[in-house]
Amino acid sequence: MKIAIIQQSPALLDLPATIEKAVKIISEAAENNAELVIFPEAFFPGYPAWIWRLRPGGDWALTDKIHRRLLENSINLESDDLEPILEAAKKHNVTIVAGLHERDGQFSRSTLYNTVVTIGANGKILNRHRKLMPTNPEKMVWGMGDASGLNVVNTSIGRVASLICWENFMPLARYALYAQGVEIYIAPTYDSGDAWLGTMQHIAREGGCWVVSSGVAYHHNDIPKDFPDREILYPDNEEWINPGGSAVISPRGEIIAGPVNNAQENIYAEIDLNEVAISRRGFDVAGHYSRPDIFTLHVDKKSQTTVSFD
Repeated sequence: MKIAIIQQSPALLDLPATIEKAVKIISEAAENNAELVIFPEAFFPGYPAWIWRLRPGGDWALTDKIHRRLLENSINLESDDLEPILEAAKKHNVTIVAGLHERDGQFSRSTLYNTVVTIGANGKILNRHRKLMPTNPEKMVWGMGDASGLNVVNTSIGRVASLICWENFMPLARYALYAQGVEIYIAPTYDSGDAWLGTMQHIAREGGCWVVSSGVAYHHNDIPKDFPDREILYPDNEEWINPGGSAVISPRGEIIAGPVNNAQENIYAEIDLNEVAISRRGFDVAGHYSRPDIFTLHVDKKSQTTVSFD
């Protein structure tokens, strides 16, 4: 099976333009025979890199200006905001995993979540996973998710699951996916570098699964000209804001594609799902190596809400 990692930039803070670009990218990936198309963390409409550059607790007015644009360009899954992407999945018969800013459409209509959706080749959303714990200043942007989306989805191209960025450092979250038989483990992320790559290799060996790290590659030119305080937050002498670093790791922990740094492109790789089960022959972390007489894990997969209406 051929997969495509989309290490390209969105039209930052412009959802309609980002969706238009994504539809063209999906078509291109399908023309190159990809059956699984993977977009980075928060691709729709772009990872909020500015949070790492603002003064903690300060810059309130500036933060309001940026956050207003982010809210206005986030996705409400209760609406048809994502419909062009669903249609593209069905048209090209591809499975899509995509990171997005999800705006709560059920309760307050104001909270944002760092969400990854799995879209089937039938054009239906098969799973929505909200990042369990936003990292450090990410808490200024996103609320906390729950385990209702901590699922392995049986798709037409295999058993797929995702954890977002530093969620992948959470051993119990990983184990919840291993126990559901994940074959293709996808990690949309803003992180990169040798330490991150080592984590991806460890997860591949630990879970005996294919691991796909889908990184964010931001160039200075990707920042809109009218971005508030652009010249302060993103100086002209800075070329690459984030390098990408996308990679594909085999169930044995071998790097078979990437890491690709300081480039915006589609990264293609061939994977063989038959390698998953055989790689677990010696070590099956949720199977014959699990010792349930000693260790057990309880996961509450109910949706967590603050109000219940009878």
